[in-house]
Amino acid sequence: MRLNIFLLLLVLSFSDFANCQFRTDSLLEKILRSDTNSIVRNLMQHPDDYRIQIIYTQIDRDAANKPAFRNYYFHVARDLYFYPASTVKLPLALLSLEKLNRMHIPAVNKFTRMVYDSSYSGQQPLFTDSSSETGYPSIAQFIRKAFLISDNDAYNRMYEFVGQEELNRRLHSMGYADIRIVRQFLPISESENRHTNQIRFLDSNGKLIYVQPPAFNKDSFQYSPVVKIGKGYLNARDSLIHEPMEFTRHNRIPLEDLQKLLQTTLFPLSVPESKRFHLRPSDYLFLYEYLSQYPSETTFPKYDTAAFFDSYVKFYFQKGGHQLPENIRVFNKVGWAYGFLTDVSYIVDFKNHIEFMLTCTLYTNADGILNDNIYEYDSVALPYLYRVGQDIYQYDLNRKRKFQPDLKKFQLKYERRDPADTRPSIKDVDN
Repeated sequence: MRLNIFLLLLVLSFSDFANCQFRTDSLLEKILRSDTNSIVRNLMQHPDDYRIQIIYTQIDRDAANKPAFRNYYFHVARDLYFYPASTVKLPLALLSLEKLNRMHIPAVNKFTRMVYDSSYSGQQPLFTDSSSETGYPSIAQFIRKAFLISDNDAYNRMYEFVGQEELNRRLHSMGYADIRIVRQFLPISESENRHTNQIRFLDSNGKLIYVQPPAFNKDSFQYSPVVKIGKGYLNARDSLIHEPMEFTRHNRIPLEDLQKLLQTTLFPLSVPESKRFHLRPSDYLFLYEYLSQYPSETTFPKYDTAAFFDSYVKFYFQKGGHQLPENIRVFNKVGWAYGFLTDVSYIVDFKNHIEFMLTCTLYTNADGILNDNIYEYDSVALPYLYRVGQDIYQYDLNRKRKFQPDLKKFQLKYERRDPADTRPSIKDVDN
């Protein structure tokens, strides 16, 4: 389909545009508009239609290697809604590790075996995990799966561990007042999402260490403003409803907060103490590894690398042979659903000694129907993100820095697959 026809067919509801105050910096706009690619040019002419928001974060070090951050914006507004999809897995991983540290229970850590019981309607028990080395679930394994290929069940289990009340109270207390995480990736009701499972922690012999009782969130939420998108949607019975789909009561993360969450993870000392998660050095190393590791480097889970190639969740470098340059690592989290595609990344080039952050979201849905799984990810959204990523990379590559950064902190040792490992690979995952 030609892109001009795509634009004619694109139908959106702009109810949430009314009060938006957009922020655009001339530097970022100039970089993006200098791209002659036809997709980039067309989308840049219609940022409202595609709900585009981009944040480019320059990082400059001083003589002591201390980083300073400067954000440049294109079409960014806190009130412009985008469906965060799997990007919510980043704060849940952070909150899960923080909660484990706060529990102060001997023998309970991110590697401890867990059992999920069903304590309320809609809940699903979990006793084993064939993707893990031990054969059992753990917070560490959930984080691996959530970051490596964006596994949805891993997110649900971290949500159930932290609990809806605790996760929102904690984020709000840190100053993230506009973040709202109230839904799992399951077909369950609002009431069922407020309830979370009983969870048991067991030692390696199966002996009970600790029981976390089921929980219920009694807090209320401020659901505003009203957000309606598209011209129709398929409901749970696959019936077409001829009215915009409402996202008012869905998960929500402003793009600026998403960027700050990744910055806080990678550079905790760069934010006020009130915005830092209470994590151990070993937690940070674990996060850094799986935010940047490829499925092909991972033994547990053992993913099929034809389906889950190296750039599978590295959108700014996803093209051609699906291999990233050897000198580059991307520490990131992506999300895609309902036509929205989002990537929050920290990109390091060890050979050329550069680093920067890039956070972008956009929406592509030519027929205006949501939940029909017909979106222009491959033909529009992913090519656009790739071009944006390469434009910013080339600009930052040529940007002069007073001091060359020391990036040893992010030069990690990754796993190596054993060629003698004949276990079947995981080919299909709900993500």
